[in-house]
Amino acid sequence: MRMKLPNKDTTGIITTFYLRSYTNNHDELDFEFLGGKGQNYLLHTNVFTNGQGGREQRFSLWFDPTEDFHDYQLIWNQHQVVWFVDGTPIRVFKNNQNIGVSYPVQAMQIEASIWNGTWAGEPNWSQAPFQAHYQGFGIDGCPAQLNTIGSECSSPTFEWNVEKYWKLDSQQQMAYEDVRNKHMMYDYCTVGPKAPPECQNNQ
Repeated sequence: MRMKLPNKDTTGIITTFYLRSYTNNHDELDFEFLGGKGQNYLLHTNVFTNGQGGREQRFSLWFDPTEDFHDYQLIWNQHQVVWFVDGTPIRVFKNNQNIGVSYPVQAMQIEASIWNGTWAGEPNWSQAPFQAHYQGFGIDGCPAQLNTIGSECSSPTFEWNVEKYWKLDSQQQMAYEDVRNKHMMYDYCTVGPKAPPECQNNQ
């Protein structure tokens, strides 16, 4: 997905692109852009599995997302979920079901929205309307029924399941670590007396 964010005082305005299921205990993978004054956007990411979230990681951006379109991408297979910004991986959530950590397994749909959240600040409504621009939408996926992903979706005949997408390669790993060292603003793994069990494996 290519996005260009509103070029205004967007305090309290959240521009999004995400995957979500619609069940009683949903799965969700988020790109959420938290606005502010002077276009100092923060990229807020989250993971919901079986209705449980609280896995926020937040990043500053190394460019002005209001000046031009930028690429935001998710790769999700049975091994990992990876968030990319302009081809650079910024977050990895691996399948850690073997140590008791829930992993997104429900069929999800893609949504994009712009809305206000009081948790992100009080909007300056004199700046309205707030307009985000989307283009270049593309999706590779497999069909699902009744919110269930069939075993065929894990077939290596689908490109996203081939071995090179099971983990980051060495160049991607270097870029990933660089972004996180320079631009990570908040990590749920560092909050609280003990990190959740998946945090070490997701490095």
